[in-house]
Amino acid sequence: MEPDPMHAIEALMDAAWPAPDREEAGGWVLRAASGVTQRANSTWPKEPGRDPHQQLAALRNARLWYRDRRLPLIFQMFEDPRSGPLNALLDAEGFTRQSETLVLVREGGTEPAEPETGVELAPQPSPEWLRLWWSVDGRGDDRAMAVAREILQACPGLYALVRDDDGMPAAVGRLAVPRGGAGSSGGLYCMATRPDMRRRGYALRVLEALLGAGADLNVTAYWLLVTAANTPARELYGRAGFSEAGRYLYRQERPKRHLTGC
Repeated sequence: MEPDPMHAIEALMDAAWPAPDREEAGGWVLRAASGVTQRANSTWPKEPGRDPHQQLAALRNARLWYRDRRLPLIFQMFEDPRSGPLNALLDAEGFTRQSETLVLVREGGTEPAEPETGVELAPQPSPEWLRLWWSVDGRGDDRAMAVAREILQACPGLYALVRDDDGMPAAVGRLAVPRGGAGSSGGLYCMATRPDMRRRGYALRVLEALLGAGADLNVTAYWLLVTAANTPARELYGRAGFSEAGRYLYRQERPKRHLTGC
């Protein structure tokens, strides 16, 4: 089976991490979640467009939309020829480039022969699961964590947790399945290991458990996201059969500097 085309994966990614506040205008999807996570507070140019006048109008609309929500204007820009004209406009407007991320994919049907034991699986994130993930990847207070939980639970999925020898949560992960039924694609998210438990095989156990659970859910293809700078994670996913299908980065508008009387 060929990996999903990137445009299809983009839509799956949007469904797997749905922003509670969203609006589609002119082919761009504007997303907001009170500033919780970059992905849920960024514009996804579903159809980037090529006409400069239309892009400028869409950019003005996006600026106003995010200003009303007191959020910075951030774009999630995928690396493909369609994005060239919009990237050029963002360059001219002084948008930064940050957080380059790889989209990795893998076919289903090659899960471990034996299911991974000792990994707890649940259809919702438990308080322990959420606390461990948030302690590794989260930004913000308990209120922000509650928004993150809302984002997670808006898409069907499974949550894996493995404990250390003392019974404390050591690593977690999430399998998001935006579309049910045979032939579904699943996204692996929130892979997080407690800092003092890293390089002990816990992340691999979580990964194998989620892949095995995906087989039971008729998941036939997987995708996951990993920052380009995260070499250990890239090596782990490469050993598990994942390969690069695309890339994206975030482009943020620089804050405007206002002159003062000084």
